[in-house]
Amino acid sequence: MRYSKLFGKTIRGVSSDEPSKNAKLLTRGGFVRREVAGVYNYLPLGLRVLNKISNIVREEMDKTGAQEVLLSALQNKANWEKTGRWDSFDALYKVKSRQATEYALGPTHEEVLVPLVRQFVSSYRDLPLYLYQIQVKFRDEARAKSGVLRSREFLMKDLYSFNRDEQDFDKYYDRVINAYKNIFKKSGVEAVLTEASGGEFSKFSHEFQVLTENGEDEIIYCPGGDFSQNVEIARVKEGKQCDLGHGPLKKSKSIEVGNIFPLKTRFSDAFGLTYKGQDGKQKPVIMGCYGLGISRLMGAIVEVHNDEKGIIWPKEVAPFDVHLVHIEDPGTESWAKGAYEKLTYAGIDALWDDRENVSAGEKFADADLIGIPVRLVISKKVGEGEVEWKNRDSKETKMMSIDETAKKLTS
Repeated sequence: MRYSKLFGKTIRGVSSDEPSKNAKLLTRGGFVRREVAGVYNYLPLGLRVLNKISNIVREEMDKTGAQEVLLSALQNKANWEKTGRWDSFDALYKVKSRQATEYALGPTHEEVLVPLVRQFVSSYRDLPLYLYQIQVKFRDEARAKSGVLRSREFLMKDLYSFNRDEQDFDKYYDRVINAYKNIFKKSGVEAVLTEASGGEFSKFSHEFQVLTENGEDEIIYCPGGDFSQNVEIARVKEGKQCDLGHGPLKKSKSIEVGNIFPLKTRFSDAFGLTYKGQDGKQKPVIMGCYGLGISRLMGAIVEVHNDEKGIIWPKEVAPFDVHLVHIEDPGTESWAKGAYEKLTYAGIDALWDDRENVSAGEKFADADLIGIPVRLVISKKVGEGEVEWKNRDSKETKMMSIDETAKKLTS
């Protein structure tokens, strides 16, 4: 991709209405632009990151045996009344048509999916069933803040499990925990599995919390990895010695990037979702819910991976593999074009800064701000057929041939 043709460019200043680090860096880097408070437009660079994260999520969800669907965002009011949440769900957007028909603008999808599943599940042979989607959600947050971490419109993956019994549910619940750990590891963040309140659905839930000083949540956890609780339900205090000898428990700010919990028969009962068991008796389907914020995770990655110059994207979620910077020395135009073509032919996704009449310093500053993991520089100083390689998180540079570069990037 030629940077000169890319829709969305870097900017130096950001509105004071964007106090969070993720919003500032994503806006300055040309990834997002705010529409209104709590609502963001994702430009090509930002969409590339969202797609990278989404594909990681899809891969891990598919491994658990889940099938992907896409459900309606405009939802039936009658179903929300059936569950009693039309008036009790505080963040629900309610939309009225010209025909005076009211709809819910989907913040979650139990009211859509459960009646749909009821049309296809009738026997124990139809279970277990696991369905997920990646879709835009809408929540009327009283105070949208922290950039893409707490928005009124956001991209989310929600998965629902439908099981015959609690034992079957517990096995799948553990499988999803492992899948989430893989997702966060591949996305370049360390997420702590944290016990939290289950709200109206159960006594407990589990959150996945990313430690950062700019987080909205707060947890008490063991650095050894065997214990973590959200402070809102914590039964212990910071400084208590870990029961397994890992030292004192710590308190930290954090960002919730995932939340999983049992639904039991809460929605099965509301919609009459049952199955005929092997004994011929009708039984309620046991359900679970597993959420993961795609756009929220993008913001969390930025909050964790940055420095004074800009974003430092982990390789797996970076918008491009390399940032190719051409310094405008006379006679080097063909060198840059040849290098770009070789990289592309090798399957390497490159952002080529081909802008004219832009200084080397400005191009380097933009490369640091955008945060692609590898910067390759072409100039007369480097020489024909050579590039200067620099990792975004390092000050060291080294000269390599373009062929060696392509081999290293694809190995």
